[in-house]
Amino acid sequence: MAVNTIPWPTELTLDQPAKVLKISFDDGLHFEFSFEFLRVQSPSAEVRGHGPGQEVLQLNKQDVGINELKPVGNYGVQIVFNDGHDTGIYSWAWLREIGENQPFLWGRYLEQVAQLNAESKP
Repeated sequence: MAVNTIPWPTELTLDQPAKVLKISFDDGLHFEFSFEFLRVQSPSAEVRGHGPGQEVLQLNKQDVGINELKPVGNYGVQIVFNDGHDTGIYSWAWLREIGENQPFLWGRYLEQVAQLNAESKP
């Protein structure tokens, strides 16, 4: 019998006042995600596209909220954002991956936004 070696979530907490989603895994790792970070890192095709180079930069999501978390089988959660976005399924593996890479992903996002702002100035 195969042993499940994939870290499994033990706690998922939505902190509305702080606009943070907290997740803990059974191997002791714990991540906190701002709602904005989760929205701009959505695994949906609307954000990721259907292949490399088709990503769509998400802008002006600083004030986004989360209306609901919907369990999706045993493998993840669907996040319903208050801007109408609800097509991304955040698997436990995806949450783990973006958690482990959060500093890099957030820095890259901020650089992309800054570059776009610089290009749009007259």
